[in-house]
Amino acid sequence: MSEHDAHRRAERRHFLKQAGLTAGAALGAGVGTSLLWDPTGERGKPQAELLRLPEGGYQVEKPSTAADLGVARGDRVDALLKGAVDAIGGIQRYVQPGDVVLIKPNVAFERVAQLGATSNPELITALVHLVRDAGAREVRVADNPIESPENCFVRSGVGAAAHQAGATVYLPRPGDFEILNVPGAKWIERWPFFWSPFRGVTKVIGVAPVKDHNLCRASMTTKNWYGLLGGRRNQFHQDIHGIIADLALMMRPTFVVLDGTRVLFRSGPTGGSLSDVKPAHTVVASRDMLAADAFGWAELLERKDEPLPAYFGNAAGKGLGNPDYKSLVIKETRVG
Repeated sequence: MSEHDAHRRAERRHFLKQAGLTAGAALGAGVGTSLLWDPTGERGKPQAELLRLPEGGYQVEKPSTAADLGVARGDRVDALLKGAVDAIGGIQRYVQPGDVVLIKPNVAFERVAQLGATSNPELITALVHLVRDAGAREVRVADNPIESPENCFVRSGVGAAAHQAGATVYLPRPGDFEILNVPGAKWIERWPFFWSPFRGVTKVIGVAPVKDHNLCRASMTTKNWYGLLGGRRNQFHQDIHGIIADLALMMRPTFVVLDGTRVLFRSGPTGGSLSDVKPAHTVVASRDMLAADAFGWAELLERKDEPLPAYFGNAAGKGLGNPDYKSLVIKETRVG
């Protein structure tokens, strides 16, 4: 049995039979030995391999006639997604036959979707179908939740939605993390990264809800990449705006989807009450995370009269996006 088949079998047991996912964590480290004198003790230490994401990330050039921001408003989630992606050039521009596509939702907390703390499972279903219809050879869905991964994927509905749409769900195990090198990063220049689902991946799409955040004021598509980090990541709370700028440097996705089907407008990022959530019936697609998030801040969280959180300026100062979304080409559509 291949590693891929074994992974799918374990996944199926969990999401279809509601059984615990059994995953063995392989532990192995080669320690070099030598009979030569080693006065410093350094020669025999195992050396961790430093990995890097592809230079230039997973980006695809935007067609010259396409919008920078695709904004779709309406009631049907699948139509919202297609309308937003069509506005930035269409899915065939970004996903080609044979691609291995990784979708990164926000499944950080054990919450039902209606509470707005996680990505809408209907949107995940629609996106998996969209990229499969474009010819993707394989679709993977992965996140490293803050709370129990198994429980978060079940409770949010994202696990079942992804599986039933034909994607492979990757739940994090200790052996799935490798040290990633992010040159120029302040906090994560060398940091554990959820590497296993990225092996062989050719395209990456982030899908994040629009929500309030008690530390950084707003959590959207840029903050979403936090869910790929391992290690003691809670230490980053001391400089939350610095780590979010690092995340923009770390990940250059194919495009992002801002899930504004509902908005957690207060009590974020965990939420917990339906009174903190309001329907927005909007989906935004863009190659520019900062532009998408700035739109979400002003138009969906309705904070246009407040200054943008500091991480926007931090990331924009490094040339990682343009938070001045009104200066960009926006195409808005109304769908059924």
